[in-house]
Amino acid sequence: MNFETLIFYFLGTILLFAGLRVITARNSVHAALFLVLAFFSAAGLWLLLEAEFLAITLVLVYIGAVMVLFLFVVMMLDLDLRRLREGFRESIPLAALVGALMALEMGLVLGRKSFIPEYTSLEQNHAATYSNTKELGRLLYTDYVYPFELAAVVLLVAIVAAIAITLRRRHNTKHQDPAEQVKVRRADRIRMVSMPAEKPGEE
Repeated sequence: MNFETLIFYFLGTILLFAGLRVITARNSVHAALFLVLAFFSAAGLWLLLEAEFLAITLVLVYIGAVMVLFLFVVMMLDLDLRRLREGFRESIPLAALVGALMALEMGLVLGRKSFIPEYTSLEQNHAATYSNTKELGRLLYTDYVYPFELAAVVLLVAIVAAIAITLRRRHNTKHQDPAEQVKVRRADRIRMVSMPAEKPGEE
């Protein structure tokens, strides 16, 4: 067992622990912080696989932006945790079934080759001119172009659905109408008044 294997098991253990604490932590802020730890551990695993671009993207985008937004939302909403826990025990069988189905689907997608040691070995020494960013772009826009576009459409639909769900029409809300603002004339807003000048001391 070499040093890279020890690092892999160390980061993998932290990742599993952090993922478990995300769904078991009672405090939502603590759950978000454990998710940050899970992202850091996953970024370390990607560095071991020589996927530096993915690791840096995970740290900058998810930890630096998305998780900060999650924390702000959680702190501003002031969620009632007791109401969220209601009916938790009744949902455990369904959640376990969904989790088992997801694990089965992931195993079927990965296939047998993903679990054979000669295919999963970390001993992959690339040349100094190797660019995983270029290789990732080539795979995304050649072999996986249709799943990539499908994922983009799904995310677009999710964004539109989230906006449609949270959009509320309020009658007492003040808003501006640019078309009406353009039609405004100076004579309608300003009235010139001629007043005689008064000197100091005069009544």
